[in-house]
Amino acid sequence: MYAQTIEFIREQFRSQDFIPLHAPVFQGNERKYVMDTLESTFVSSVGAYVDKSEQKMAEISGAKKAVAVVNGTSGLQIAMQLAGVKPGDEVLTQALTFVATANAIHYTGAEPVFLDVDYDTMGLSPKAVTSFLKEVGERRETGTFNKKTGKRIAACVPMHTFGFPVHLDELMTVCSEWNIPMVEDAAESLGSYYRGKHTGSFGQLSVFSFNGNKIVTCGGGGMIVTKDEEIGKLGKHLTTTAKVPHPYEYVHDHVGYNFRMPNLNAALVCAQLEQLNAFLVNKRALANAYAEFFAGQSIIFRKELENTEANYWLMCVELENLEERNAFLKATNDAKIMTRPIWQLMYRLPMYQHCYRDAQKNAEFLEERIVNIPSSVRI
Repeated sequence: MYAQTIEFIREQFRSQDFIPLHAPVFQGNERKYVMDTLESTFVSSVGAYVDKSEQKMAEISGAKKAVAVVNGTSGLQIAMQLAGVKPGDEVLTQALTFVATANAIHYTGAEPVFLDVDYDTMGLSPKAVTSFLKEVGERRETGTFNKKTGKRIAACVPMHTFGFPVHLDELMTVCSEWNIPMVEDAAESLGSYYRGKHTGSFGQLSVFSFNGNKIVTCGGGGMIVTKDEEIGKLGKHLTTTAKVPHPYEYVHDHVGYNFRMPNLNAALVCAQLEQLNAFLVNKRALANAYAEFFAGQSIIFRKELENTEANYWLMCVELENLEERNAFLKATNDAKIMTRPIWQLMYRLPMYQHCYRDAQKNAEFLEERIVNIPSSVRI
């Protein structure tokens, strides 16, 4: 049934072997920079490449300060703490996301509130946020509270699904009206733009990921970015064990975290970031090929919206229903072409079943239909 699709994907990657979903490409200065790090002996959390990676990410994202961290999940945890999230608070987010979003909220001691996504972006819906706040929100001098639970609504965390930006203008408006800080989970959206501005430049803080399957990778790693330089400095302090600078004494003035990115990983990030624009052009060419192939078919290739520029990190198609989705997954994976369904909704997981959720009309529709297809940079 899906023979033509399988043949087309094999043609794009010129391979009859196993085709992964998103493989890393190391064809720049990766080896050179890693060897430089080894020769310097600065392979741990202090080194020139850590500083260079932070400077480069601040430049790309338009931030005042960037902080390199061990992974995106840890970065998101710290970003929320810097935004003021405390144990016992509530954080508005989406159920259609990778589990790291919900886990990072849990690590702060807060509880996620799962609101619906928009069909077109697959990301947190400003309308769903507005509806929830109109129903339960109560403005007080100390912040916005949920009048049903009595808990403070401390932050709003949208996630740019597969690199497609959420409706940021509308979401920023509702967050501003209710005085709720926005922290962008931009883990998947390095190289994506909304109305000409990079994702991650809208929230009070934002976080990117350099996991092994991301558009730019160092095996792990992540980056907190912020427009507030003082908050950024505190973030650097907290993620480096809150150690007060001293020639030899060990003095720590906060409960800090060992969330430092090693210089060895930062060397890889620097080499990868040098190739980001080339990666984006390459992936856009693949996205255009997919869009042309699927045009007029019952399978819908999901494309960027007007006024946005997606990085097409993981490309995806929408099937007609759950039965067709499962048939597509089986046919492609049996043919050694890796495809993957979108995530199971967070409130279906045992540790988050108790959390509040709204009707989730769009999220449940997408959960039954969206499948990721091979999206690697083609060499």
